[in-house]
Amino acid sequence: MNSNYFVYITTNPKRTTLYIGVTNDLVRRLEEHASQAGNPKTFTGRYFCYHLIYWERFDTPQDAIDREKELKGWRREKKEALIDAENPQWIFLNDEI
Repeated sequence: MNSNYFVYITTNPKRTTLYIGVTNDLVRRLEEHASQAGNPKTFTGRYFCYHLIYWERFDTPQDAIDREKELKGWRREKKEALIDAENPQWIFLNDEI
């Protein structure tokens, strides 16, 4: 059984839009987002949100889902503070995972 579940935040090249998601395979999911770039039918495609700027790992899917819901309920300022605490330059982390 996979015990790696991730909540992640991606952004667009200008860092103006945030997307929060959950997955059990972060590399695959980021590749899926990148392949949708420019697709108006998906949020990440429409806004080019495939640059990873933050992630957290969890042991259970429910913990990851609960955290995703929590983060999605936050105001933009609080999300930015979370990202700034771990990645103050908002460096794209795709190549580091």
